[in-house]
Amino acid sequence: MDGMTPARDGFHLGWEEWAALPGLGLPALKAKIDTGARTSALHAFDIEPFGPATQPRVRFAVHPIPGREDLVIACSAEVIDRRDVTSSNGESELRYVIRTDLAMGDRVWPIEVTLTDRGAMAYRMLLGRQALGDDMVIRPGERFCQPILSYDVYHSTTVRAVAPARALRVAVLSREEGSYTTTRIVAEGEARGHVVEVIDTTRCYMAINALAPEVYYDGKRLPRYDVVIPRIGASVTSYGTAVIRQFETIGTYCVNGSEGITASRDKLNAHQVLARYRIGMPVTAFAASPKDTDNLIGLVGGAPLIVKLLESTQGRGVVLAETKKAAQSVISAFRGLKASFLVQHFVKEAAGEDIRCLVIGGKVVAAMRRVAGAGEFRSNLHQGGRAEPVRITKEERETALRAARAFKLNMAGVDMLRSDDGPKVLEVNSSPGFEGIERASGKNLPAILFDEIEKSLRPAPARKRLRDSDAA
Repeated sequence: MDGMTPARDGFHLGWEEWAALPGLGLPALKAKIDTGARTSALHAFDIEPFGPATQPRVRFAVHPIPGREDLVIACSAEVIDRRDVTSSNGESELRYVIRTDLAMGDRVWPIEVTLTDRGAMAYRMLLGRQALGDDMVIRPGERFCQPILSYDVYHSTTVRAVAPARALRVAVLSREEGSYTTTRIVAEGEARGHVVEVIDTTRCYMAINALAPEVYYDGKRLPRYDVVIPRIGASVTSYGTAVIRQFETIGTYCVNGSEGITASRDKLNAHQVLARYRIGMPVTAFAASPKDTDNLIGLVGGAPLIVKLLESTQGRGVVLAETKKAAQSVISAFRGLKASFLVQHFVKEAAGEDIRCLVIGGKVVAAMRRVAGAGEFRSNLHQGGRAEPVRITKEERETALRAARAFKLNMAGVDMLRSDDGPKVLEVNSSPGFEGIERASGKNLPAILFDEIEKSLRPAPARKRLRDSDAA
């Protein structure tokens, strides 16, 4: 055959044809045309329903190339029915039914297809009578009346380019379902057709074993999520990062990993990480012995200075000591409470202002200047500071990116001061809030976050296997 469709006497099909399902991100499949079967079927595994009962969806995975289990294409579609289908060997199976476009030759038309595991079959797709139009002529003795495609498309970047935006099942780990950031993430995800569920971190518990590690919630095993967005509060960092580690063990994509969250929350460790990567920060000192108080003060250049609890957040537990005597008193009080703290040089020229840069996916996507309220040195919005737009310098942008990379965070709020000798990083926040910076910058930050998530979860091109001759 020359691979061309006859022009006059209908649309000709052999018993075997190449097809594509563009709506599912499957650019090439070999299909068997079987007029003895009423229903069409697509090979699928890990079939899982999700979404509300009023708009049910199903997600599943496909091995498009027979014998290539290393290549997996993740798909999702709206469920239009569940149907009992009897196979040729007489076995009945209740299958999900979806509707999708079939492309063959120069023609594209919608078909209904059932989902079933055809892993043992030679063809990943079977086309039954329902999928065939009245003008289609079946030539049972011929093959490939329509143009021949190639599995090579799965070995190139084309597979990413043609991948549709599939519905994702997203978990937001948060104890504050009604917070601005969480509600914005949920709203944006649902507007894109994803299913977003808010999970209270402290109500999760884990089954830890080598063969089937799982996460449970309120007595039930949690479903398989495509992505987890951690919004871990400082008070539950230890348990929250344990839950994230469990999701990482299962293989779930986490926007921020447990390692980066743990390192950024421990302020002493965080400053050591910044120092390791030679990222500018205020001179910082730490000691355990009360005998070292004066030396500690001297290391940061004397008063005025900042005394900061290691687990402080939102500006709480941060004290400005304007004189040496005040610094000694504050340090003595913190030690009396057996609290861990560090001492930091006070950058006077910052004048109660700092810069918050939001980094998502290796880019600074928004920035704001936070200005302290009257009589206050802390610029945190929770302490009465105000947010306003700001243009950051190239050096500030690069510092923010280096800081996020140092902690291996895909999303981070990097706080820095403008000092006479360049930007000084104060903190890297692994669960940055969106409210202040979104209003100051005018940007849709959850949309940028989901753009990055969707890009990260697109199928990657499959690697070609080496032939025996190549390996030799």
